[in-house]
Amino acid sequence: MRLSLFGAQNGAVGQGSALRTGGCKVSAPTASCLTTRFVLLCLFVFQGVASAQVKEIRRVLVLNDLGVVSSPGFAEIDQALLAGLHKSPYQIEFYQESLDLTSFPDDASQRRIREDLIRKYSDRKLELIIAAGSASLDFITQSHERFLRNTPIVFCTVLGEVPKPSKHDLDITGVLGRLHPEETLKAALRLLPGTEHVVVVGGQGKFDEKWEAIAKAAFQTYESKLDFTYLTDLTMPAQRLKHLPSNTIVYHAALMQDAAGDRFIDSAQAVPLVVNAANAPVFVMDDVDFREGTVGGDLVNWADDARVAADMAVRILNGEKPQDIPIVTSNHAYRFDWRALKRWGMKESNLPPGSTVLFREPSLWEQGKRILISRFLIIVSLSALTVYLLYSRTQLKLARDTQVRLSGLMIDAQERERGRLAAELHDDFSQRVALLVFGLRDAQETLSTSSNGVDQKLEKLKETVRELGDDLHAISHRLHSATLDKLGLVSGLRAMCRELSGGQRIQIAFLSEDVPVHISRDVALCIFRIVQEALQNLTKHSGAEKAEVRLRKSNEKLFLSVCDEGKGFDAKEMSNKLGLGIGSMQARARLLGGEFEIHSEPGKGTRVEVWVPLLLDADHVKC
Repeated sequence: MRLSLFGAQNGAVGQGSALRTGGCKVSAPTASCLTTRFVLLCLFVFQGVASAQVKEIRRVLVLNDLGVVSSPGFAEIDQALLAGLHKSPYQIEFYQESLDLTSFPDDASQRRIREDLIRKYSDRKLELIIAAGSASLDFITQSHERFLRNTPIVFCTVLGEVPKPSKHDLDITGVLGRLHPEETLKAALRLLPGTEHVVVVGGQGKFDEKWEAIAKAAFQTYESKLDFTYLTDLTMPAQRLKHLPSNTIVYHAALMQDAAGDRFIDSAQAVPLVVNAANAPVFVMDDVDFREGTVGGDLVNWADDARVAADMAVRILNGEKPQDIPIVTSNHAYRFDWRALKRWGMKESNLPPGSTVLFREPSLWEQGKRILISRFLIIVSLSALTVYLLYSRTQLKLARDTQVRLSGLMIDAQERERGRLAAELHDDFSQRVALLVFGLRDAQETLSTSSNGVDQKLEKLKETVRELGDDLHAISHRLHSATLDKLGLVSGLRAMCRELSGGQRIQIAFLSEDVPVHISRDVALCIFRIVQEALQNLTKHSGAEKAEVRLRKSNEKLFLSVCDEGKGFDAKEMSNKLGLGIGSMQARARLLGGEFEIHSEPGKGTRVEVWVPLLLDADHVKC
């Protein structure tokens, strides 16, 4: 016997199984060190708590036809009943018994089993009996035993007729399952309209005979259209099924005992043997036989029936009368195996409406849709990011172009202002200084007869005015180099280096290589101003005694470098602190589409490198 223990205590009665489910017993503790009155009070309190925790016991007997070991169907019923009874508020003392029609099919053996059941339970008070199977239900309804007739009964059966309470004077309700072989045959003919032969496979056991009889009765109206063969004399494995004629279908009824007589096979073994042997599609009657390789059919679900029966049992244990709970017919549904449909070339479009197709293999789209969708989303995201980056790049370029234009305008305005100041200094102030020098010389000649002191003061004042004129001339030259305009870039740079070398006591060497004489004024002015700014920084900060300015042509570009061997500085640190001079040099180079770099390290001098294109577009912004 199979035991499903989900309680706190179990015991055995005869050959059956008794299980208790639900609560547990609690003993009240004692305390000898307390006074008698306190002890009695504690015992009273603990006794009340223990009584509240211990549930009332309800005894339930489940009687089935085959036993849960030899039948997967009755095993499903058993599991569903146990799970349903667990919802009861009572502590269930659960008994299981089986008529075991497979092991003891003869009348004498069955009579002894029935007598043993009556003897075991006639003196035991049962609150409920559940009959699982038609034979168990027949045994209860046909028995005249008092304890059976006075106990509420819930049945869960696939075969048999519904008992009439008025005839049998029983408190009974339950779930009646109906097999649907005709509906399954109709579905098979829709899937395979060319079917000519139907082979019904069954066994020789007592249980098998009932299932075969139901199928034969359902197929009577089709015997004039189809050729029916009932194979109940098969010996497993069924080699005869390997040579069935074409246009044949196999209908599996029940096969608990084969023709050998000494082999007892449950559906878990029988159905695969039939499927593997048959060269035709196999249809079945219930969900237990719906195994791999079978096509399916209009199937009864054993577990669903048992769950409904368990709910009825709980309602009766809670006080409802069986007569107030109507008998119901179990649900059934068309269920088919997608793999078998494909194997035998059956179309899903020919299935009955409302059919359920199981074990469907996902299509290529279903298999890869997550990957495809993920990749699509990634592509969309990357595309959006690309568009955003392109947009940002465009906006950045526009900003840079605007910045370059503004820089060009500022530099152009600066150069115009430099030219204006240089012209004023040269044409106005220099002339006035020259006139002042001439005036001082005339004054000196006029006062030559005066004291020597006045003459010396005038001479000194005249020398100061000359120096002032030279400074104004130098400033004018720095603001606007006439040499650059008249003699070109190379001569202008050489003159600048020579002038700074004489005035700052720094040896500045100038070297040029392949520099054209006639180059764009914009390029010449850009290079000139960068060298001018670099040399001014050199004289102020480097502390060097020597420097070198080199200008050369390379691949239609002008390359400029200004090097010194002075103190140097940390170029990385200075990159975040660009001054106005360095920023101006960088802006001039980029304005012409060139590059500007500074390389320097503490104690290793400084090198300024610039390259600009030698030729410019006509609409290029001027320096």
